[in-house]
Amino acid sequence: MQFAGLNWLAIPVAAICAFIIGAVYYGAMAKHWMKAAKITGTGEKMMPSPVLLINSLVMELVLATMTAGVIGHLGPGQVTAVNGVISGFFLWLGFIVPTISINQRYQGFGWDLTLIDSLHWLLVMLAIGGVVGLFGA
Repeated sequence: MQFAGLNWLAIPVAAICAFIIGAVYYGAMAKHWMKAAKITGTGEKMMPSPVLLINSLVMELVLATMTAGVIGHLGPGQVTAVNGVISGFFLWLGFIVPTISINQRYQGFGWDLTLIDSLHWLLVMLAIGGVVGLFGA
């Protein structure tokens, strides 16, 4: 299912994988992340609002679409799982990590939050790249 060189089936699959990774990752890292983000809980389990969850999924669709576009520019026969993972890594290292790092320094957060968030986005970008590459162009 392709249009304009993008595999439109791979994009929602990649976004859903990214969403699941975020749920599992931040579920496991909740206490560490909340401490690093200077969020105090009320003692009861904190759950993000449905609006935040929908926003996350929509933004992960955007990430998957743009990543697919970048991977597609590798050329015919180059859209593979390996090239997708490599591209996801380069996009993470070149755009996501610097953005997170700059923003969190200005917001007064420590490197612990940057490490936690950056590792999450590394896993997400590797998954998105891998899924897009696996589906091919």
